[in-house]
Amino acid sequence: MSQHKQERAVRTRERLLRAAAEVFDTTGYAGASISRILERAGLTAGAMYFHFKSKEDLARAVILEQAADLDFPETESGLQQLLDMTGYLAVELKTNTLLRAGVRLAVEQNEVGLQEYSIYEWWIDRFRQELVQAREKGQLHPFVDEADFARVVVGAFTGTQIMSQVSSDRANLPELIAAMWRCLLPALAPADVVETLVIPAGGTAGTG
Repeated sequence: MSQHKQERAVRTRERLLRAAAEVFDTTGYAGASISRILERAGLTAGAMYFHFKSKEDLARAVILEQAADLDFPETESGLQQLLDMTGYLAVELKTNTLLRAGVRLAVEQNEVGLQEYSIYEWWIDRFRQELVQAREKGQLHPFVDEADFARVVVGAFTGTQIMSQVSSDRANLPELIAAMWRCLLPALAPADVVETLVIPAGGTAGTG
């Protein structure tokens, strides 16, 4: 394949992915149709099936590539970075269509038989990396297991964003994530460490 054709193929796939994210974000997997996705993308069925075998294959791509547009803030590594990452995600979920669609599909996937857990493993490992940094900086309680707590954070964030979506279309998500951290941080770090941290949308962690 020539470079020109390769570049065109990459652009076509990107158009399909973005169009699918917009449709899945609006209707969910069950309400989305291939014809509506193609209409949104302005492409033919042939173009789609060159890249994706089915609607399920396309949905899986949206799930797995949900973080493609993210540009995490680079702050102090460890707990502050973890707090800033989740605060950033809380804001991004209001406007980032690819992220929002990928998260919606990941949550709803059991209803449609997708069974794609690897994206949760990716987030768990991403958060675990910051907890490992926190351990190296002496920020964690001795009994904290980084991998276990990373799973707790992913589960808590997922549940909190679902509640926020239902209650306010995620308008209150930053505040709910801040409240989540005020509950979790004492189990993660000593009080003198917590007092040095700033929770996005929640002020200084040690002040409640």
